[in-house]
Amino acid sequence: MKKIQMVDLVSQYEKIQEDVDQSVLEVIRSSAYINGPEVKNFQKELEEYLKVKHVIPCANGTDALQMAMMALGLKPGDEVITATFTFVATAEVIALLGLTPVLVDVDPNTFMLDPQEVEKAITPKTKAIVPVHLFGQCADMEAIMKIAKEHNLFVIEDTAQAIGADYTFADGTTAKAGTMGDIGTTSFFPSKNLGCFGDGGAIFTQNDEYAEKLRVIANHGMTVRYYHDEIGVNSRLDSIQAAVLRKKLPHLDTYNASRKRAADFYSDAFAASDKIKTPAKVKGSTHVFHQYTLKVEDVDRAELIEHLNRKGIPAMIYYPVPLHMQKAYQDDRYTEGQFPVAEMLASQVISLPMHSELDDEQLTFITESFLEFVN
Repeated sequence: MKKIQMVDLVSQYEKIQEDVDQSVLEVIRSSAYINGPEVKNFQKELEEYLKVKHVIPCANGTDALQMAMMALGLKPGDEVITATFTFVATAEVIALLGLTPVLVDVDPNTFMLDPQEVEKAITPKTKAIVPVHLFGQCADMEAIMKIAKEHNLFVIEDTAQAIGADYTFADGTTAKAGTMGDIGTTSFFPSKNLGCFGDGGAIFTQNDEYAEKLRVIANHGMTVRYYHDEIGVNSRLDSIQAAVLRKKLPHLDTYNASRKRAADFYSDAFAASDKIKTPAKVKGSTHVFHQYTLKVEDVDRAELIEHLNRKGIPAMIYYPVPLHMQKAYQDDRYTEGQFPVAEMLASQVISLPMHSELDDEQLTFITESFLEFVN
């Protein structure tokens, strides 16, 4: 059996090696390393895939979130609502800009923003909501967009884990993750469903004004070279990473389908166990399974992970400490026990290997080993 890895980037690369190597070599030969043709072509191709008017490539997903908030004109003291159960980058950029992160609890089944908790957290200072499309599916965008409209709030989608997912609204209209709010953001970190060979990110919007401002912000605030009309940053997707992404983008739906097949294998194998809660699906959203994250009850999780590791099976905990309990984000507004769902999830979730290259032999070994311990 092939060695089991959380993410098998080598096997994925080997299938498209010739195309990728040739594209990277062409960039090197052209020396068009910054804002070259590969970046512009990738931008257009991603716009077509997402059916979004504007894609602004940038250096990474964290920059994408920061620039989105800058483009919307958020000011120090403005409150931004997001989930306490997520990767730190979501709240990090809020704090870096002097904004006030307002953390709320999540749905116990989908692990994402609970719209009722969002509504309760709104104050006169609230300016934006940042739903995180966690682990591969969309948050409850129907409810979130309704709340945002009623309270005149911006919506910034964190789509780093769900690129390629589709969301269907009650009226039958569909949209790709990241294209429903005012601005969407993503990361092309190598382990993402669409990953490059280093750091990379992008911002999406249907709004011409936001797009123009984002392009200026990403380039030191320049509209004309050496004339700076905005406070900006230096955040660019380099041409080599764009060349890699151009070769991967046509395979994204196939990659996502392979991940779903692996997830279905896991869920079918675990269905009969009352100690294992397999991932719940959000109404209206497809799931592209950036992670396969389940909950275990009445199981010693640490010993389970040790058991799997002894068998050569990696497993991870995303995320062991909710943001409101992180040292950097401790605040008099929050106390331990205030967000019981997030704290429960932090003690129960476990993520199994998930990538496009898992085969039946590996999946059988993983599930049998998991059940061996649980039972």
